[in-house]
Amino acid sequence: MGVKGQKYKFYSEELKMEAIRLHVDEKWTYRQITEHLEIQDKDRVKRWMRKYREKGEFGLLDQRGRREEYLDQERYVQQLKRENAMLKKCLEIWMREVRSRNMQSYSK
Repeated sequence: MGVKGQKYKFYSEELKMEAIRLHVDEKWTYRQITEHLEIQDKDRVKRWMRKYREKGEFGLLDQRGRREEYLDQERYVQQLKRENAMLKKCLEIWMREVRSRNMQSYSK
């Protein structure tokens, strides 16, 4: 836990992905990565590696709070789900009408 007023170092997702690439593809050690990318401690790279193995690139995203882009994406997905449900109902009604018209034409 940090000290009140302490500033934390922020690392971009691009830098995190570069650290992961160096470790996975280039077989660099955590120490080499921290020195090369000027990361404060090697344990941080280990945590990024663990999150990457567990969740892929999504694990490296900053998930503190609800970011606006996530909210917008979630709203959009919910809107698409509602539209899908409505279209399925419309299709169902339309198919019933087509069947009933076909039945009426056969009965004549």
